[in-house]
Amino acid sequence: MFNYLIKIEYNGKNFAGWQSQKNGKTVQDTIEKVFKKILKSKIKIIGAGRTDKGVHAFGQYASFKHKKIIENKRKFIESVNFFLKKNFISIINMTDKKIDFHARYSAKKRIYEYIIINRQSLLSIYKDKAWHVKKKINTNLLKKGGKIFEGTHDFSTFRASSCTSRSPIKKMEKVTIKKNNEKIYIKFISESFLQNQVRSMVGCLVYLSTGKWNITDFKNVLKSKSRARCAPPAPAEGLYLVDVKY
Repeated sequence: MFNYLIKIEYNGKNFAGWQSQKNGKTVQDTIEKVFKKILKSKIKIIGAGRTDKGVHAFGQYASFKHKKIIENKRKFIESVNFFLKKNFISIINMTDKKIDFHARYSAKKRIYEYIIINRQSLLSIYKDKAWHVKKKINTNLLKKGGKIFEGTHDFSTFRASSCTSRSPIKKMEKVTIKKNNEKIYIKFISESFLQNQVRSMVGCLVYLSTGKWNITDFKNVLKSKSRARCAPPAPAEGLYLVDVKY
């Protein structure tokens, strides 16, 4: 048996998320169908992160096992991408891994980035690829809120009711905010995340930075551990799984 790791890029607009499910087209199912066509056997791929409906990826990773060695990886990737291109999915590269390697459980860090376009005019190029916020965002407040999220916290406030994680306690290694004209990039680095955590945190950061909340309100929402106190989650189309570190 041989174990492989693939890096995947995809536009999540037309998918019900990464993970295979009965109702809805998923990234995982789409790739597995192509693998079956090419490798002539049923293949189960394991993703590093379960991105939600509409979420994109520059650097999703997935591992899979196959009974035969894939000697010409370049040819294999080209063949897979030929069938995936109509779905806006691309396999970027593939590497050999030890048999006990697991794309999800072997991951050390996951990096997500959220993109906001802060302007009055409607989006054209970034439509379905960023969150359009018309109300003026105070970048200094955005950065203050990001710093509050850093460290180890109980993130229950930002956890979806359907989340299956054993514990809401996570360590947020770093939150960085960069502004380039009207574009705002919010990057989150952690070993793992709760379901809906990033989008929920971004929603709260926007409440803070547009004057809906003050800094005390923001801190109290985090401390409350109550989902009911959370701001509406930011739209899925602005979220990207950027990279996974092993």
